[in-house]
Amino acid sequence: MSESNLLQLLGQVSAAEAGTVFRDHLRGCVRQMISQVMAAEVEELCGAKHAPAGGDTYRAGSSPGRVLVEGEREEVTRPRVRRRQTDGRSQEVPLATYRSACDPQQLQDSIATALMAGMSTRDLKAVQPKSPGVGKSNVSRLWQNAGHQFVETLRSEDLSERDWLVLMLDGIRLSKEQLAVVAIGITTDGHKRVLDFELGSTENAEVCRDLMRRVMRRGFHCERSLLAVLDGSEALRTAVQTFFPDAVIQRCLVHKEKNIQAKLSRKHWGELARLFRRLRQVQGKAAAEEVVGELERFLQSKNAAALHSLCEAGDELIALHSLDVPSTLHRHLLSTNAIENSFRNTRRKLGRVTRFRAETDQATRWLAFALTEVEKGFRRLAGYKDLPHLTAALEQRRARELTHRPGPSPSPPATTKAPTRQVATTHELP
Repeated sequence: MSESNLLQLLGQVSAAEAGTVFRDHLRGCVRQMISQVMAAEVEELCGAKHAPAGGDTYRAGSSPGRVLVEGEREEVTRPRVRRRQTDGRSQEVPLATYRSACDPQQLQDSIATALMAGMSTRDLKAVQPKSPGVGKSNVSRLWQNAGHQFVETLRSEDLSERDWLVLMLDGIRLSKEQLAVVAIGITTDGHKRVLDFELGSTENAEVCRDLMRRVMRRGFHCERSLLAVLDGSEALRTAVQTFFPDAVIQRCLVHKEKNIQAKLSRKHWGELARLFRRLRQVQGKAAAEEVVGELERFLQSKNAAALHSLCEAGDELIALHSLDVPSTLHRHLLSTNAIENSFRNTRRKLGRVTRFRAETDQATRWLAFALTEVEKGFRRLAGYKDLPHLTAALEQRRARELTHRPGPSPSPPATTKAPTRQVATTHELP
């Protein structure tokens, strides 16, 4: 169809049909272009029709073929070329242009994009009926391969190239049988990154150590004392202190407030929220200790279990305050909200999975995909301009730790012994 005929036809159809006519015209143009490119390749191999090159290659007619245009099959006429061999036989010469026109990579990328956007494997056939390889089994295999690539991408990044300042660890429940412990790191310039995750049945010490061990092998390090924000899990604390003995452990105030709230009557929740809100706002160790004292006096007359829960946290409740950093950093570093928000978005991505099979790597593939997608929405830490204060405070703490760390006990002074006389012994000759 020529351009004049196309314009004439577009003027005769309705606005709703104009898009279909125009797309059909574009597909026809693409088919024509592919045919012209294949013809040019044949001419390069065999010479012009009226003047053959006389080499080993020659034209061998044509046959029906199929190419992919915007993910859909299109019928074309494929020219054929053969090459003479020394034994008198001939062999088909594949055309590079035809192979490129049949490359399914673009279709596979579009299928993967549709799946990441939330489309199910069963719906792809209805959306792209003319596309090859959109059956449920084929799409499932394609998604498995894509999932392995997500895992490889997440776990192959070299972590030694960044200067890490903060580590957050927390667990997300995938099913009754599977839980994942996820690690998120924050650099000295305020950028957040998903480091890795480890699957297990519970948030136990072995799972947490395996996660930290793999993160450390990839180069995670801290030039100063590390700030670790945790939810109070003993397994997480043990894992962090195994690899960073001098780490500053900050207890998540949101988790602690919820734990205390569960032990109090509803009528006391408002006062409890006010005191914790004030604890997040004050700056410095002295002011924080004053608010903690008010919390203790408030809970002492209300509930013994709630008071015990508060006292159980000890100095970890105000570890960040003790570093005397600006209160602008409290919003994200006094709680594990940064990782909890990631889990909220992760659950949206995992919502299509109705059953995680523990006997396969299904959970690993899906979680790697979800965390990779969630990481794309990470923003720079609020108050990142004040992070140099935190960096300096953690460096000073490391210096104090090294200064006060007991060294090897001095060895006792060596005593000088008097030289012993050598007594010569004589042997009688026979």
